[in-house]
Amino acid sequence: MANEEDDPIIQEIDVFLARSLLEKLYLFQYPIRPASMTYDDVTHLSAKIKPKQQKVELEMAIDTLNPNYCRSKGEQIALNVDGTCTDETSTYSSKLMDKQTFCSSQAASNVSRYAAAVYKKGELHLTPLHGILQLRPSFTYLDKADAKHREREAANEGGDSSQDEAEDDVKQITVRFSRPETEQARQRRVQSYEFLQKRQAEEHWVHLHYYGLKDSRSEHERQYLFSQGHGLAENTELIKSPSEYLMMLMPPSVEEENEKPMAPSNVLSMAQLRTLPLADQIKILMKNVKVMPFANLLGLLGSGTDPTAVLRCVQQVALLVQGNWVVKSDVLYPKDTSSPHSGVPAEVLCRGRDFVMWKFTQDRWVVRKEVAAVTKLCPEDVKDFLEHMSVARINKGWEFMLPYDEDFVKKHPDIVQRQQMLWMGIQAKLEKVYNLLKEHLTPKKQEAQSAHPLLVSGEQRVNMAKAKVKQNYGQLEKEFQRQKAEMKSNDSSAKTDVPNIRIKEEPVSAEEPMDTSAHEGLNNGLVNGLHPAQGPMDPVNGHLPGGCIDRVAQELKAFVSSTFKKQFVLTLSELKRLFNLHLASLPPGHTLFSGISDKMLQDMVLDTGCKQILVPFPPQTAASPDELKVYALWEAGDTYDQHRQVLLEIFSKNYRVRRNVIQSQLSQECGEDLNKQEVDRVLKVSFCSLW
Repeated sequence: MANEEDDPIIQEIDVFLARSLLEKLYLFQYPIRPASMTYDDVTHLSAKIKPKQQKVELEMAIDTLNPNYCRSKGEQIALNVDGTCTDETSTYSSKLMDKQTFCSSQAASNVSRYAAAVYKKGELHLTPLHGILQLRPSFTYLDKADAKHREREAANEGGDSSQDEAEDDVKQITVRFSRPETEQARQRRVQSYEFLQKRQAEEHWVHLHYYGLKDSRSEHERQYLFSQGHGLAENTELIKSPSEYLMMLMPPSVEEENEKPMAPSNVLSMAQLRTLPLADQIKILMKNVKVMPFANLLGLLGSGTDPTAVLRCVQQVALLVQGNWVVKSDVLYPKDTSSPHSGVPAEVLCRGRDFVMWKFTQDRWVVRKEVAAVTKLCPEDVKDFLEHMSVARINKGWEFMLPYDEDFVKKHPDIVQRQQMLWMGIQAKLEKVYNLLKEHLTPKKQEAQSAHPLLVSGEQRVNMAKAKVKQNYGQLEKEFQRQKAEMKSNDSSAKTDVPNIRIKEEPVSAEEPMDTSAHEGLNNGLVNGLHPAQGPMDPVNGHLPGGCIDRVAQELKAFVSSTFKKQFVLTLSELKRLFNLHLASLPPGHTLFSGISDKMLQDMVLDTGCKQILVPFPPQTAASPDELKVYALWEAGDTYDQHRQVLLEIFSKNYRVRRNVIQSQLSQECGEDLNKQEVDRVLKVSFCSLW
């Protein structure tokens, strides 16, 4: 208040907004020399403009009679530029540098806050500026002088070599045909500096007429700087509060944004990132970080973010490796892209990177030479894969860059189980693509132990075990009471004496349990991808409670029937692979997660009308025992049943048969003459999944 009293208002001035020269008014800034020269002394010879580029060129006369003008220097410059001859193309027709060219450049990119003001009779009239151009001297005449000098030198050299012109008349010419331009090449060419310069040069100059300060036309145009109407209806923009008016004149945010340095197009600030949808935020973060624990991802997304929604979104762009999330390969290498090192397409790069990720699900260490030998990719691509998720250790290999996230694995067992199923499917694809050997599939001995090598003393182990027992004691007690109540209500035999309790005995025969050694590195002790303690039904004395056996048998029979109706002949190994993929598609807690042995699976195959075909494979075959067991659907109810049975009889006698033998045997047994195409169709329908 004291400051306002010391600085009283002397006069109030009405402000008007003039619109007549809107988007037409430019402000030119250029030097005038010597300093004593005024604006009235400047003589403009010509002016021209390129409207699209807002580029202006002005030619101004130089006062050659001024005592500060060096005449000898002006004559020398004119001689260097035009030479001795004078014609219409000469820059200086008077053989003296008597004019100077000024070229413009934009002084400010945003001129919306600038205006030209005219004060008259207690009124201030404002006209917004459309552009502010700074004009600086142009020295293109020096380029012309250099060009003239080079022409003279070339002419002198040409005179010396005139004797050799006859010998150089015949020259070899190389003809080249340009290839069709692709869309990507065209976009690069359009965005190049050379193309932009060429387009700017192609725009034609528009010549302008210059009118002096005291010219009648200038006086007429100057009247447009005043507002044509003083009514309030035509100046509604100025009916604002003082704070709004100041904000319109000087918006602070515009200046701050313009002063900020331009960031690369692929870089987003955290403030910009949080304006995007959650799925896009997670995709951008994972694409840039590549490997991240779930806790760190939640921290970057900010407080208040729903962890369930984050889990749902992160599974779309990343895979779980040792409890940490690693970005998917197809996110880093989109379709229709290629390697910057070797030009390999994105599909091949994704397979190679998936192999590296799969190796890290089995072990913390990966050897670069082994990856290169399997994927057949160049060393630079393999190094990029490893640098995404691991750190090089001298004389050891590449170690996964983050420790095993045991907290996430304990808190989210359903997510871990689903990711294990996905990795089993990826492993099956990699086996087919790369023809992986057993040493690639079998994990090392330390893999059966903890996935994260930690040194824990005996005392620490005891303390951890005690704490875990105290934590789980109440839960285990409730679970035990619930199982005890179910046994009493569902099983009448539970009331009998202890000697009457039946103990399941596993047969000691050639029937071995389902072999899951190929997936031990992925399951980490899981049965069909599920930990026994997390199963939907707990076995009681080796038997499933109540009618669970019937439900499991029905589900298993439905799977076997549908599988053999699609693929009539399968090996036990292929059937187990399809069964594992079927388990991966089931929801958590399904009845089939109770555990299916090899014997149960083979018995169900025989119960559904299939037969085992004893193919006489050679003794030196490298196939596994599961690959030697072949099962076939004997009767499918289609027109090829008889042909299929004849084929199965043929292959039960020999594992390799010539086509002409098959053709003659089919014709003899089926009583019809089959040609080569029909035999091929029968073989394809019958053995499409095996051969």
